Amino acid sequence: MLNEIKQDAQARMVKSIEALRHNLVKVRTGRASTGLVDTIRVNAYGSDVPLSQVAAVSVSDARSLVITPWDKGMVGAVEKAILASDLGLTPNTAGTTIRLNLPALTEERRRELTKVVHGEGEDTKVAIRNIRRDANQHVKDLLKEKQVTEDEVRKAEDEIQKITDKAIKDVDEVVKGKEQELMAV
Repeated sequence: MLNEIKQDAQARMVKSIEALRHNLVKVRTGRASTGLVDTIRVNAYGSDVPLSQVAAVSVSDARSLVITPWDKGMVGAVEKAILASDLGLTPNTAGTTIRLNLPALTEERRRELTKVVHGEGEDTKVAIRNIRRDANQHVKDLLKEKQVTEDEVRKAEDEIQKITDKAIKDVDEVVKGKEQELMAV
């Protein structure tokens, strides 16, 4: 029973770190990444679908993305979706190809984005600590039900703390990596 609690806590912490990585893909660095447009939804044939379902997205060079809709009639809808998104990018259309040029980030903007990255990291750490709290509460509930001894509880809490420490260290590494990526000119 204690092993299940620890494994569940560890799995949930890993998911929190993966969610952080996914969220940080959206933070724009100076380099082009197809992940930048993952959240854009296009109105296609009466329903909102992800951009990746109506167009091919590729990186043409370090500062530009090329979007090629599979249906020529979708070019306008894709342009409209990009303009409506919170990316702050203006699409350049040449025939059936849409190019997104990413401007170089100013020093001030880099610092703002670093603060955003740190905020995401702190939110993930809070989530991890909440997972630790829940796991410890489960262990204490087992003690109240007299299913485990106090020694087993202490040992389990120590192991849960080690799992938590490792997860928080992983979060710090992810945040540090993204920060270095942002500050690289």
